[in-house]
Amino acid sequence: MPSLNDKLPIFEQISKIIEDDILATVYKEGDQIISTTQISKVFQVNPATAVKGINLLVDQDILYKKRGIGMFVQNGAKARILQKRRQEFYDLFIVKLLNEAKKIELSNEDIISLIKGESSDNN
Repeated sequence: MPSLNDKLPIFEQISKIIEDDILATVYKEGDQIISTTQISKVFQVNPATAVKGINLLVDQDILYKKRGIGMFVQNGAKARILQKRRQEFYDLFIVKLLNEAKKIELSNEDIISLIKGESSDNN
């Protein structure tokens, strides 16, 4: 299991780790995930923090609860995570990249060349 850091609240990190496990097919749709008790022991966090991270995924329709059994991966969860992560990627990286490129007068072709590792001839 990955370690936690100070960049995000712990409950958000826990939910991201579970999302990562779903994307990596550690957990497939319909699979039961580890319990909140196990999560709290692995990460040495309060069980309430683990529950908060799990509930975040329940609210996003990534996980669902079978009463008395545990938490399971919802059908379509991987597709929802991919859609959410792609939007986050666009918002966090692409928008900034395009704004900066515009400021320094890089064309779309220049950006593509830079991404491909080719040098730009706009000097």
